[in-house]
Amino acid sequence: MKNIDSISHVTGRSLYVDDIPVRTGTLYGVVFTSPVAHGNIIKLDTSGAESMDGVTGVFTAKDIPGENQIGGIIPDEVLFADKKVVFHGQPLALVVAKDEFTARKACAKIVTDIEPLEVVTDPREACNKGMLLVPPSTFRSGDIHKAWDQCAHIFEGKTETGGQEHLYIETQGAYAYLMENGHIKIRSSTQGPTHVQKSAAEILGIPMHRVEVDVTRLGGGFGGKEDQATAYACMAALAAMHLQKPVKLILHRLDDMRMTGKRHPYSADFRIGLSGALKIVAYQATFYQNGGAAADLSPAILDRSLFHSTNSYFIPNTEVTAYSCKTNLPPNTAFRGFGGPQGMYIIEAAIAKAAHELNVPASVIQEKNLLRENDPFQYGQVAKNVHIGKCYQMLDKEFGIKKIAGEVAFFNQENVLHKKGMALMPVCFGISFTNKSMNQARALVHIYQDGSVGVSTGAIEMGQGVNTKILQVTSRTLNIDPERIKIESTNTTRVSNTSPTAASSGADLNGKATEIACIQLRKRLIKTAGSILGVNPGRLAIYDGWVTCDGKRSKLSWEKLVKTAHLERVCLSEQGHYATPFVHFNKETAKGHPFAYHVYGVALLVTHLDCLRGTYRFDKVCIVHDFGNSMNIDIDMGQVEGALAQGIGWMTMEEVSYDKEGKLLSNSLSTYKVPDIFSAPRQVVCIPLPVKGPKPAILRSKAVGEPPLMYGIGAYFAIQNAIKAFNPSYVPDFDAPMTPEKVLMRLYQ
Repeated sequence: MKNIDSISHVTGRSLYVDDIPVRTGTLYGVVFTSPVAHGNIIKLDTSGAESMDGVTGVFTAKDIPGENQIGGIIPDEVLFADKKVVFHGQPLALVVAKDEFTARKACAKIVTDIEPLEVVTDPREACNKGMLLVPPSTFRSGDIHKAWDQCAHIFEGKTETGGQEHLYIETQGAYAYLMENGHIKIRSSTQGPTHVQKSAAEILGIPMHRVEVDVTRLGGGFGGKEDQATAYACMAALAAMHLQKPVKLILHRLDDMRMTGKRHPYSADFRIGLSGALKIVAYQATFYQNGGAAADLSPAILDRSLFHSTNSYFIPNTEVTAYSCKTNLPPNTAFRGFGGPQGMYIIEAAIAKAAHELNVPASVIQEKNLLRENDPFQYGQVAKNVHIGKCYQMLDKEFGIKKIAGEVAFFNQENVLHKKGMALMPVCFGISFTNKSMNQARALVHIYQDGSVGVSTGAIEMGQGVNTKILQVTSRTLNIDPERIKIESTNTTRVSNTSPTAASSGADLNGKATEIACIQLRKRLIKTAGSILGVNPGRLAIYDGWVTCDGKRSKLSWEKLVKTAHLERVCLSEQGHYATPFVHFNKETAKGHPFAYHVYGVALLVTHLDCLRGTYRFDKVCIVHDFGNSMNIDIDMGQVEGALAQGIGWMTMEEVSYDKEGKLLSNSLSTYKVPDIFSAPRQVVCIPLPVKGPKPAILRSKAVGEPPLMYGIGAYFAIQNAIKAFNPSYVPDFDAPMTPEKVLMRLYQ
């Protein structure tokens, strides 16, 4: 089963928000934003913009009929700043004109007077000042205080991880227009249609049922459109309601980079204790998350950092505390991995520190401490169906870990100005939203009179292939040709109260809901077939578009069955509802069973370092990944390769930089570098682990969107090992990303 969108993508026929044919009278919006990161608004004069020819309206906080609030987890984020600005690029007004060019010119005529206030951009400084978005959280296991006395070796250190720009191909955008009776329709580039619906209703001061949100697909999301698409949909809806005209708002790339939040930078302190046999006895860490100026999804992201703070290792005594710090940067938000990569990087840095001090390969410590069956996680869940050891063993069997290490050592002996480095990156990633209420989904399936099928779910297609997988679920469950099935756009009037497509849960939740609906329809149709054929329905099945009796094809086709069922007034529509069983978590005790299952895998990365220039390439990445019973290995392999590249980018070249006044410096594709074809590893080999998938995974096919990104963390340590091979006096530090500039400094320090 190929990705159903492939041909339309490569031929340019796929429709995104900016491709929707516009209605007569459509107007265009441009956002006017704060030129400073923190200050009191003394004056906001929009008269110059309003008087320009072609400008139809300028909207600010005073024009909001409902509540000026778009915060998700915490109501702490306004749509338009009215009294104070808290980050550079914060929206102050929306200029709407006959075209984007006119609106942009009009923005230049808006006059502001903002009294500057202190700007804080560093999370540790914010924490010291008591500037927190939420109270701190701590995960504990065992007795950390007594455990230190049991350690033969104790090491301490500090880490820094930077942000990451989502750089989705399609920028943030929305198109809003009025329907009859004061209803409004929003075509939005969002991962969370219900959040857009709810926020727009609150901004406009109307009930949710008067707001319809429709999403065909996204040109990439990576988490950046889970919450942050909401603002631009609300702005378009507000202007459309006031002007009684369709309004389109598509951000320019440079505006998108400047105004939106990124992956959260983290600063952290760690302490790790090992026994003489190199078993990790104790681990203690403090995370300082740079949340930006408002909470957005920071509290949930911080929780996931805690959930993944021990990665794929069993550590009996832990204490990890996390602070979500409020700074004067754009509110940082979800990004593929959702806090997991930051937590994993810190424990891997602690292991690398211990390995360096003990003069042993980090892989020795990693292997000795991998999770085993029935090991408890620090949050109370007991590890079941643990495959991390199997992944490690298969990686060694297929590629030869010691063999590759020997090849790297030999190369380093033979070369002076070129060195190689190798690192292993094991991954254990939990699948489910850690907020229990979000682990639910619905699907609406219609069988039409001619036997064709329409499927509506809450899943958002953003390039990851979820529509293809839902089509496969429908085809397999009804046992009909995929050509008969259409996956509809995601629409809040057909499927309500959707969870965002995030946390690698889109296929599991919505696929399960689709399966439930299709099973009910199939049962209904088989009962009808029994009446038509005059046999017990228990003897019947549907196979390849035909009714079979005792395994043999009857004369009753799918088309005739459906037509007869309709004539007999059998219901040919069904809604399926799925709620993930067993998941729960008590935030008061920090214990529970938050994940339906875990995804495991191990990657081996080899880098080649030019020690004269500080540049590097990745010669090979060898992966053994736990897909479960993959229902579409081509799509899943594509997700592994894409996530790997994105993870390597985060760890190496992607450096988000702000000045001390909170202004983004890496504000374009000339100053912010992402991996291109020349940055891709020369060889990527991924082998599926041959194991049975868990029941909560759709058709036992494990989620694959986020876990492979963490393989890229190994890139940092591979480069670090290459630096050590050239410069024996280098003391490893942990300041990611490891850009070529940083490499050069460390080669000759």
